[in-house]
Amino acid sequence: MGSAVPDPSTVSIGLDTAAHVGISVADLDRSVAFYRALTGIEPVVRDESMHGAGFAAAQGLPSTRLRYATFRLRNLDIDLIQFREPAGEPAQVAANRPGSMHLCFEVDDLPAVYDRMRAAGIDFLGPAYTFIPDEVSPPDAAGTRVAYFDDPDGTNLEIIAPRGGFARPD
Repeated sequence: MGSAVPDPSTVSIGLDTAAHVGISVADLDRSVAFYRALTGIEPVVRDESMHGAGFAAAQGLPSTRLRYATFRLRNLDIDLIQFREPAGEPAQVAANRPGSMHLCFEVDDLPAVYDRMRAAGIDFLGPAYTFIPDEVSPPDAAGTRVAYFDDPDGTNLEIIAPRGGFARPD
């Protein structure tokens, strides 16, 4: 089902830098168009392919043949991967389902970005939300604005405009 959980009092592996996030997609061309519109950038890798027994074994698959594209953001790459062999079934993802993930994009002006996205035809899962003190911890996260939406394959995405004082640790 998943990996064992090592005892953090005896093990410190030290993974502290992310290189990329990989998102499995049903149609690479459709997803490239979506992420190009979302990010405003062109992919640095477009319609590349991978296959072979060694790569398949590393993925825990009997065989593999895939196409992929990479978008390079300022702080993270997004790899869009279309598995042609073996093609998988769509995941049943939702915010509350273990194993589901989401990718968050930081913005300066959430209402303006939200309005541009809606005008472009992107549907949000609900209205934009601003954290209030009674519902969030730490208290300085209050005032942070968020909105959630899905990509064409149902991968949950978020936009966030952190309020002053609510910063990611370095």
